[in-house]
Amino acid sequence: MAGPGAVESREEWNVEKQPKRDLFSEKAQDWDENELVRELSSAIGGTILKQVPFDAQMTILDFGAGTGLISAQLAPRVGRIVAVDTSQAMLERLAAKPELQGKVEAVCQDITQAGLDRRFDRIVSAMAMHHVADTDRLIGTFAEHLKPGGLLAVADLDTEDGTFHPEDAQGVHHHGFDRDALAAILERHGFEDIRFVTAHTVNKEGREYPVFLVTAKKGG
Repeated sequence: MAGPGAVESREEWNVEKQPKRDLFSEKAQDWDENELVRELSSAIGGTILKQVPFDAQMTILDFGAGTGLISAQLAPRVGRIVAVDTSQAMLERLAAKPELQGKVEAVCQDITQAGLDRRFDRIVSAMAMHHVADTDRLIGTFAEHLKPGGLLAVADLDTEDGTFHPEDAQGVHHHGFDRDALAAILERHGFEDIRFVTAHTVNKEGREYPVFLVTAKKGG
């Protein structure tokens, strides 16, 4: 394992419970050059920083971290980030970024199937929840990985008609989320102070797709 605060090399990554096929292997190469991705990441990261307090002593879990576009915005404000994703190709891009050296540990693992043996002060996630089939299990996993009183910040699409992603997109299990239904799941897993804001609205082919940020505190 790499020392504290280091970006792990590819050989050192935890690969337990990886999917059989990396759905993002081709997209990873030019992911950061995608204008929509950059726009969304900037808006979501900025909203997280406005809504959630951070300090230099905190350890953060970035779920669905991808190439590290959210982690890069948080890294200067926190002590350490564990960037989790099931795409090794995306994490390779993250690990290659010099600005994340010394702050971010990359873990290629499905934590809904095999959890980490540590707890976090904050968990953040941007546009990853719709790629997980079992939302209830995912929220439960977040609760298990947060310290008591820790904060969760998750951004994703509001309910949409299925046109946000291409028809042949793989790994998309939800066409957005109903805010009230998601709040009920969060409450069921012991979260309190649940608040929604609109982090961004994507304008795509003449349609508008609102993106929410929900924040919640783990009770206890």
